[in-house]
Amino acid sequence: MEDLEIHAALQVAKPRKEVFEAIVDPEKMSNYFISESSGPLEADKTVQWKFPEFDMRFPVKVKQVNKPELIEFDWEGAPGKTLSVQIQLESITTSQTLVKIIEGKMENNKEGLQWFGRNSGGWANFLACMKAYLEYGINLRKGGFDFMKNP
Repeated sequence: MEDLEIHAALQVAKPRKEVFEAIVDPEKMSNYFISESSGPLEADKTVQWKFPEFDMRFPVKVKQVNKPELIEFDWEGAPGKTLSVQIQLESITTSQTLVKIIEGKMENNKEGLQWFGRNSGGWANFLACMKAYLEYGINLRKGGFDFMKNP
């Protein structure tokens, strides 16, 4: 059986430089994905992400940043597993950007399938929330996962 790898993509009606900044700048990212970060995404740095629905922080080890086309980092994408994430930005026109995300790999077993379903949905949500924020100024994530908070 082949290993599992997540692929997600969405077109955003904004220039590539603006989309790139919305991903690396924690002030901007806090409008659609995280609640806070210990710093911007920069090569060879580790930042701590906090999500609105969880009290814990998640380390993100940035491996590579090529402005404005690539961001690559490692994080705990599944419990106890460090996984690589690549975010690629392609200009379709001067005002349209294709955002592609690849995360993986995990074994094609029960644990891998659970990760694949959870994180595929997570990256689709990331893309939709980023698009809503950049194009319309809407924070789709706000309150959307309150049901996951610990009582």
